[in-house]
Amino acid sequence: MKTLAAAVVGSVLVVLPAPSRVHAPISQPGYEGPRSGQPTTPDETSEAYTAVIRRYCVSCHGGRQPKGNLSLRRFDVAEVTAEAETTEKIIRKLRAGMMPPPGKDRPEGDTLTAMVAYLEATIDEAAAAAPDPGHRTFQRLNRAEYAASVKDLLALDIDAGAYLPLDTKSANFDNIADVQLLSPTLMDAYLTAAGEISRLAVGDPDASPSETTYKVPRLASQTDHAEGAPFGTRGGTSVIHNFPADGEYVFRIMLHATPTGLLFGRTSTGERLEVSVDGARVALLDIDRWKSQSDPDGMNVQTEPVQVRAGPHRVSAAFIPTAEGPVEDVMAPIGHSLADTRIGLAYGITTVPHLRDLVVSGPYNVTGVSDTPTRGLVFTCRPTSPGEERACAEEIVTRLGTQAYRRPLEARDTEALLSFFEEGAAEGGFEIGVRTALQAILASPHFLFRFEERVTPAGPESDVAQAYRISDLDLASRLSFFLWSTPPDEELVGLASLGQLSEPAALEEQVRRMLADPRSEALGTRFAAQWLRLQDLAKVHPDALKFPDFDQQLADAMRRETELFFNSLVREDRSVYDLVDADYSIMNERLASHYGISGVTGDQFRRVAYPDETRRGLLGHGSVLTLTSHANRTSPVLRGKWVMEVLFGTPPPPPPPGVPDLEATDGAREGKLLTTRERMELHRANPVCASCHLFMDPIGLALDNFDVTGQWRIRENGMPLDTRGELYDGTPVQTPRDLRQAMLERPTPWIRTFTENLLAYGLGRRVEYFDQPTVRGIVRDAEAQEHRMSAYILGVVNSPAFQMKSNEAIADDADDTVKSM
Repeated sequence: MKTLAAAVVGSVLVVLPAPSRVHAPISQPGYEGPRSGQPTTPDETSEAYTAVIRRYCVSCHGGRQPKGNLSLRRFDVAEVTAEAETTEKIIRKLRAGMMPPPGKDRPEGDTLTAMVAYLEATIDEAAAAAPDPGHRTFQRLNRAEYAASVKDLLALDIDAGAYLPLDTKSANFDNIADVQLLSPTLMDAYLTAAGEISRLAVGDPDASPSETTYKVPRLASQTDHAEGAPFGTRGGTSVIHNFPADGEYVFRIMLHATPTGLLFGRTSTGERLEVSVDGARVALLDIDRWKSQSDPDGMNVQTEPVQVRAGPHRVSAAFIPTAEGPVEDVMAPIGHSLADTRIGLAYGITTVPHLRDLVVSGPYNVTGVSDTPTRGLVFTCRPTSPGEERACAEEIVTRLGTQAYRRPLEARDTEALLSFFEEGAAEGGFEIGVRTALQAILASPHFLFRFEERVTPAGPESDVAQAYRISDLDLASRLSFFLWSTPPDEELVGLASLGQLSEPAALEEQVRRMLADPRSEALGTRFAAQWLRLQDLAKVHPDALKFPDFDQQLADAMRRETELFFNSLVREDRSVYDLVDADYSIMNERLASHYGISGVTGDQFRRVAYPDETRRGLLGHGSVLTLTSHANRTSPVLRGKWVMEVLFGTPPPPPPPGVPDLEATDGAREGKLLTTRERMELHRANPVCASCHLFMDPIGLALDNFDVTGQWRIRENGMPLDTRGELYDGTPVQTPRDLRQAMLERPTPWIRTFTENLLAYGLGRRVEYFDQPTVRGIVRDAEAQEHRMSAYILGVVNSPAFQMKSNEAIADDADDTVKSM
C-alpha cells in the first residue's frame, strides 16, 4: 500500500538554495494525476493515503489517550474538507518532518511528501471555492498604538504605560482582538489618560505640583555616555519630560546604596552630577562619598527650584568625568560599571556611584503657559471676539476629530464635540473649552476602538456568515496600523474617502510608499520584536561574575541589532531566506567588539559583514542567544524549544507532571563539574523525557558554541564542547552552519511560520486552520518574486482575510455594545 501511495501523486523536491541567493521553489503542486498503470480515481487515491495513516499514525494517535490529543482512528482522507482542522495539524507535522517520530516506522520513498501535497491541494481547492476571511469583533488601541496615535495627533511623546495596564498577548502579539477585553478598570484608565494628556497638550495654568519618576536600570553602565545627555558626561540618564506649565521645578536624584546602606561607588572621589535642561546646565551637584541611607536626605541629592517653560524638554542627569584612561585596579579592569554588589564591593575593584532614579517634581509658583509645539497644532485659529469662538472651535474639533477618528466626521460627531467645548468654555473660557473637547476626543470610543462598519450581505438576511469587503476607510486603518502602528495619514484617508484605495494598482502603490517611509520601522520594533520574543531579553541577567562584560547598553544593542536587521530586509526588499542565512548584520562598536569583529567604531549602528560563517542570520544574534539562556549557563533545551516554537511553529508538549526539571539534575559527578551536554544526557535517561528532548536537544546543541551572551567558545568547564547531534529527520548537525543548512534544505515550515505570524499581526486576530490555504497561497506567490519581503507583505494586504470580513451577527452585536458606551 505504501508503494501505491508513493506512486499515485508526484513527489516534490526541495533544493538547497544556490550561492547566488536564487532559491529553489518551496511551494508544493497539487495532485498531478496518476502514473502509468496506477489507479485513476480520487477514491482510490484517498483510500491509499488513508491506509498509510492507519499503518503509521494510529498506533500513537489512537486509543483512549492519543498523543497530542489528536485521534486519527476514524480519519479518512476522502473527507479531509470536512475535517480541515485535523488535516491542517497533519500537514504541519508532515511538512516539518516530525512525524512519524524518530525510532518509529516510516513509509518508503516520497510517500509522505506526496501525501501532504495531495492533502494541501484538496484543502486549497475547497477553500478557493468558498473562502472564509474570518471575523474579529473590534480592536482597541494597545499601549504602543495609543502612544503613537497621541504623538501623531498632538506631537506629544507620552509613556502609555503610565496610564494603561499591560496588554494581554495572544499568538505572540499584543494587537490580537480576541484578548482585548473591556473592563471598568481599563475604561477608567482611558478616561484618566484623556484628562491628563489634554492638560499636557493645551497646558494647565492651574496645575498643582506632582512627581514623575524615571528609573535607570541597575545594569546600565555608568562609564558610557547616555544617549541625549550633553557630550562630555558619562552615565546617568536623559529623558523627554512634558512640563504642564511655566513655573519652578525641582530635580531629585536617588543613588544606589550597598546592602549596608552606604553609597555604592564610594571608592571613587570627587564625583559631581550635572543636571541640564535642553543641554543647558541648571545645577552641578557634589556627591559625598560618605553618604549613607541614615542621612536625613538618604541617598538623594536635589537641585534648587529651576524655572522651566511649559512643553516637552530634554532633562539629563549625568556625571562629570574626573579622570580619563584605564583604572589601575588590583583585579583586571572591565570596560563598564554595574551596580552589582557581588562584584562591585570586592577588594581591588574601583566602582563609581550609580544613578537609580530621576524625579521631576513641580510645578511650583506657576506663572502661566507658554506656546509649545503641541499648542501650535491645537490652536490653528484664534477668535478675536466672543462671536467667533464657536466657529473657531468647530474648525479645531473638526480637524482633530477627523484625524483622531481616522475618518471624516459626521454632523452628529461634530455637534457632540462642540457640546463639550461649550461646557468647558462656560467654566473657563475658550482654551478650557477646547481642552474639554480634546479630552472628549481622546476618551471617545471612535478614537480608542477600531470599528469596521457592518455591511448588509447581498444574499438572504439569514446568511449572517456571508463575507463582505470592508470599506476603504477601514482598509486604510488596517493598512496603516499593520505597516506603521499609527493611524492612517492624510494621503491614505484621502484616497479612501474617494473609494480609490481598494483599487489593486493604487493599493500596491500605497504599500510601497509606506514601506519606504521611516514609519515602517514599526515592522521591526513591533512585529519582529514580538514574533521573535525579544521582550524576554529583559528577563535574563547573566551572572556578573561569569560574564562581567554584559551590561544594559549591550543588551539594548543586541535588541536593536535584531530590529534594525529585520528593517533592513524590508527596506532593501531582500529575500526571506536572509532571516536564516544573512552574511551581515547591523551593529555598533560595542556589539561588534562583543562578537569579536574589528574595524567598527562609534555608537552608530551600521551594516557589518561577518568575517566567517560561524555567525549568520537570526541564530547568530546575541539577542536570541541570550534570551534562550539561563543566567549562569547556556540552555540547549531553551534554544531548541525557541526554534521549534518561534521558527517552525511546532512547539513541543509541556513536560509531564512529576518529571524533574533539568535544573534538578546533579551538576557534578566524581567531583567534576558536568558540561551541559552531560547533564542533558542524564536527564534524557528518563524515557518520558527522551520523547520530547529528541526533537529539541540536537537543535540547541548545534548552537552551544555560543555562550550565554552570544560569544563564541570551544570549551565549557574546561572540557571541549561536544555539540554533535541528529535532527528528528535524521540529518546530522554539529555546528550553527549545519543547522542553517538543514533549515535551508527544509524551508517550508519556517517560511510558513513567518507568513502565519505576519498574517496574524496584520489581521489583528489569531490565524485559524481555515487561514492555512491563504498562508500557502502567499508563499506560492512570493516564490515567483524570489521570496522578497515585499511579496509577503503585499500577499497579506491582498489576501481576502485582510480585505474582507465575515458578517457574523453575534460579533456585530458586540460592536454595537461598545459604540453605545
